[in-house]
Amino acid sequence: MNLPLPTPRFALLRHPKPDIAPGICYGRSNLGLAPEGHAAIAAITARLAHFAPTAILTSPALRCRLLADAIGTAHHLTPTIDPALHEIDFGAWEGMAWNDIPRPALDRWATDPLDFAPPGGESGAALLARITTIAARLREIPGAVIIVSHGGPLKLLIPLLRGEPPDLLAHAPAQGSITLIP
Repeated sequence: MNLPLPTPRFALLRHPKPDIAPGICYGRSNLGLAPEGHAAIAAITARLAHFAPTAILTSPALRCRLLADAIGTAHHLTPTIDPALHEIDFGAWEGMAWNDIPRPALDRWATDPLDFAPPGGESGAALLARITTIAARLREIPGAVIIVSHGGPLKLLIPLLRGEPPDLLAHAPAQGSITLIP
């Protein structure tokens, strides 16, 4: 017996490849897309052609807005910019090479991801609180919803929308990926 697949309620997208050199810490940096990132927009938009969203929400970061705007055009919707979908704030680490960040600080972050925050940045607890709040708001939106965000928020938002516990140490979805949740 072939049972129909459930219609996705949420499509969670991570922005495509940003315009930044490899090995650089970026979170709140307002980066555009690399040429490969721009090229990926058409394919991502095409993959969502049969998705019928009632809303599109996006991070304020340019690398997310470019994708959200293209999807919005295809679906005749204007994306809503939601600051809660922004990437984690790396504070003083923003724009630094990961290799230049002091090893003891990175080790502390790895062993205490909930309470540690880079200097002037956001802790894992603050990120989790922000994403838990938006997960509750997303559930209140009727119909199918497209969310365009970043690795940090999405690795927490995906399990929350599935009713699973979030994990700050989980791997983030790949750049340009789409995760569908019924």
